[in-house]
Amino acid sequence: MEIRIQSIHFDATVALEKFIQRKVAKLEQFYDDILEAEVILKVVKPETVMNKEALVKIKVSGNELFASKVSDTFEESVDEAVDALQKQLLKLKEKSRAK
Repeated sequence: MEIRIQSIHFDATVALEKFIQRKVAKLEQFYDDILEAEVILKVVKPETVMNKEALVKIKVSGNELFASKVSDTFEESVDEAVDALQKQLLKLKEKSRAK
């Protein structure tokens, strides 16, 4: 699976990028046919507390799944978005088994 990370209007640290790679790679445990993942990080409004947004989009054979979360830190946002995608992948897997 190819993972692309894009940070808008700031430079993501190497540690943050490694964290994202590790978290997103774990999605392959839930669904085998993930083709690629794209993670977009952006700061919503610098003066607020909950201002770190992570948008995670994954492409699986025939579908595209998406999750967006806003939190205090990028790590927390990515964590929540990956959790949401895990649920979506499990539902997709159940649907494909039912057919």
